[in-house]
Amino acid sequence: MKCISLLGSTGSIGQNVLAVVRQFSDRFRIVGLSAGSNVRELARQVLEFEPQLVSIGRPELVDELAALLPDSYHRRIFCGTEGNRRIATMVQAQMVVSAVVGAVGLLPTLDAIMAGKDIGLANKETLVMAGRLIMEAVREHRVRLLPIDSEHSAIFQALEAGRRQDVGRIILTASGGPFRAMAPEELVRVTPAQALAHPNWDMGRKISIDSATLMNKGLEVIEARWLFDVSSEQIGVVVHPQSVVHSLVEYVDGSVVAQLGIPDMRIPIAYALSYPERLGLGLSRLSLSECGRLDFEKPDYDRFPALRLAFDCLEQGGTWPAVLNAANEIAVDAFLDGRIGFTDISRVVARTTRKVEHGDDRDLDAILEADRQARIVAEEEVCLTGAGSA
Repeated sequence: MKCISLLGSTGSIGQNVLAVVRQFSDRFRIVGLSAGSNVRELARQVLEFEPQLVSIGRPELVDELAALLPDSYHRRIFCGTEGNRRIATMVQAQMVVSAVVGAVGLLPTLDAIMAGKDIGLANKETLVMAGRLIMEAVREHRVRLLPIDSEHSAIFQALEAGRRQDVGRIILTASGGPFRAMAPEELVRVTPAQALAHPNWDMGRKISIDSATLMNKGLEVIEARWLFDVSSEQIGVVVHPQSVVHSLVEYVDGSVVAQLGIPDMRIPIAYALSYPERLGLGLSRLSLSECGRLDFEKPDYDRFPALRLAFDCLEQGGTWPAVLNAANEIAVDAFLDGRIGFTDISRVVARTTRKVEHGDDRDLDAILEADRQARIVAEEEVCLTGAGSA
C-alpha cells in the first residue's frame, strides 16, 4: 500500500489522481489532501478518502470546511502555504503528488523532497522557477521525481528505449490550442470563454489560457530542460492538433521514439503512481485506423510570441524563468478578469521580464524575490495596458 499526500486535490489533475486511487484502493491510500478554495469538493473528498490531515487555501475558509466535516477533523485542518507544507512533509506519506497550479507549488515540493518523499509532479512551475535547486535536491536526497504532465511522461517513457548519452533531441508536442489557425488580427478579439474551450483536453482555467497562448508549452520547455538534463538547443516543439502523439525522443542515430495514446490524464498519473509497473485502467484503446491521419506543424512564433519568450528566458538563465512565470500568472488573471485582451498577455509578460532585476537561480531567496518583484511590475503593466486600451 503506497501512502500519498495530494496537493491540489480539487483541480482537474487532482480529481484524476483521486480517480486512479479510487480505482486501485488496494494499492494506494490518501493520507493528506490540500485544496485552494473549493470547500465543498474538498469536504466531499475528505469524507470519501479519510485523510489524516487536510489543508485549505485561506484562513477564512477553515471554519466553513470544519462545519462540513466530523468533529474529529477540527484539529487536523490547516491552511495556506503552511498547510501545503504540512501536507507535503507528513511522516505517513511515501509520495507527494503536486497538482497545484502556479508558484504556490514550489516550497511544499521542495520541502517534500528534503523530507525524502518521492514526487509525482504536475506542477511545472516548480521546475520553471527553481529547476536547478529542485534537481540538486532530488539527487542529494535520493528521491524519485516522476512527471505527470502528459508530454513529460511521454518523454520519460521514450527515454527508456535508449541510453541518455545517445539522446539527440526531445520533441514536445503541442495541440496548438483553440486558435492554432486564427488570423493574428482576430486574436485581439478573443474572449476568455473562447480561450477556455480547449479542443482536446479538460483542464483548469489557468492552464487552458496558457495552452491558448502556447505559454504552457513554453513552461514545459523549461521544465523539460531540468527534468531531463538537456540544453535548450536539444528541445524542440511541434504542433500536433490531434493530441495522439504526446511527445518524442530523437536519438543520435536518427531513430525517433514516440509515446502515443488517447488524451486522458489518468494514463500518465497512474504510471507515475505505480512506476515502473503499468496498471490496467480499463480505458478505451487508441485506434490508429480511426485516427485516420496525424498532422505536425512548426509553431508560429509570430502568432504566439509566448513560446519564443519562454525559450529566450531559458537561455538567459538565472531568475528569468521565475519572472516569466510570475508575470504570466498575473497577466492570465487579468485577462480572465477582463482587464486586458488576449494578445496583451504576452506583451505584459515580455515587458515585465525586461524591467525586473534578475538574480541567481542557485539562491532560493533570490528566486522568491524575483517572483515577488515580477508580480508587482506585472500588475503595473496590466494597469498601463488596460488604461491604454480603455
